[in-house]
Amino acid sequence: MPAVTTFPLGAPCWIDLMSSDVPGAKRFYGELFGWEFVDGGPEYGGYLTITSHGLDVGGLMAQEEGSEIPDSWSVYLSVTDSSAVASRVEGQGGAVVVEPMTVPDMGTMAFYMDAVGAGIGSWQPGSYPGYAVVDEPNAPGWHELVTRDYAKAVDFYTAAFGWQTTDMAEPGFRYTRLMVDGRPYAGIMDGAGLLPDDVPSYWRTYFRVTDVDAAVEQATTLGGAVLEPPTDSPYGRMALLADPSGAVFMVYQVETTDEA
Repeated sequence: MPAVTTFPLGAPCWIDLMSSDVPGAKRFYGELFGWEFVDGGPEYGGYLTITSHGLDVGGLMAQEEGSEIPDSWSVYLSVTDSSAVASRVEGQGGAVVVEPMTVPDMGTMAFYMDAVGAGIGSWQPGSYPGYAVVDEPNAPGWHELVTRDYAKAVDFYTAAFGWQTTDMAEPGFRYTRLMVDGRPYAGIMDGAGLLPDDVPSYWRTYFRVTDVDAAVEQATTLGGAVLEPPTDSPYGRMALLADPSGAVFMVYQVETTDEA
């Protein structure tokens, strides 16, 4: 599989998992997706790079002791000017949680709370563009924000991150996609009526697998939970899962048709 080396402005380019049980997360995802974990050393504060077949697909870090933040996967969007993005985030009703911070020889990261209360990161690449695999088995393939305040979210990402969008309006369903040169990179889903009352707006990542049903069975055997069982959609078969510490993620498979 060819490594990804560039990302359009505003497109997801990195993910990481903040976990209260790093050894448990390594066991769970290592078994489920065949991932390996590379320790960056003391200078990176124990941050682990996740690899699949030798290519980077994300990161893993430990929760701070005593943190009340739920374990979760975070998404980072590619930007060209972290300081300008931070200013726009605040101007559009968001908040800067982690000020732009240079990672030596790699790039600049920052983290925010968007205008609808979901966490979102940014990455300004230096020598390191982001994850190297997209939409391949055991790698991230899609990211979406699920929110009750759909219109406000669309306005925020358009203004703060420069998204160019198209809408997929259907009866009872609203969805907006980030589009670049006719290709979709991420989405915003109207979650009104879908999100439980105690679940705030959040970004979720979809990991591609070869067999959703087998992945769901294995995840439960490994101590994970099924939040939404496998279902078929126009975009493939998918399921919503949680790892043993509660971090939520999707798995999906792409249907292929053999033609005679």
